[in-house]
Amino acid sequence: MATHARDSQTRAYRDALLAERAQLASEDAASAEDRGTVMLDQQSVGRLSRMDALQRQAMAQATMRRRAARGARIDAALRRIDEGEFGFCQVCGDGIARERLDLDPTVPTCVSCATGA
Repeated sequence: MATHARDSQTRAYRDALLAERAQLASEDAASAEDRGTVMLDQQSVGRLSRMDALQRQAMAQATMRRRAARGARIDAALRRIDEGEFGFCQVCGDGIARERLDLDPTVPTCVSCATGA
């Protein structure tokens, strides 16, 4: 029974991770234009318009980097699921608390190893 519950919970984590990865891809596609080359609006005048455009571009690029990093963590968690290592600390091998995985299923370590305790 415990194995069935664990398998069911692991499937739920997998589904959540896949849904989050799809959401990240959708958001990334939607913001692609903002990350591109800054084209100045010839109707807008002044330095502030250019600064605003450059700031929007920089913010979009930073957001893309955060999404890429999150996507890499999601992919790593999905690999751990496929390899049967999900839910176990990558440092000490102990189980990761379910509460910790509920907060972020991409975490690769238990609290003790994450805090260096």
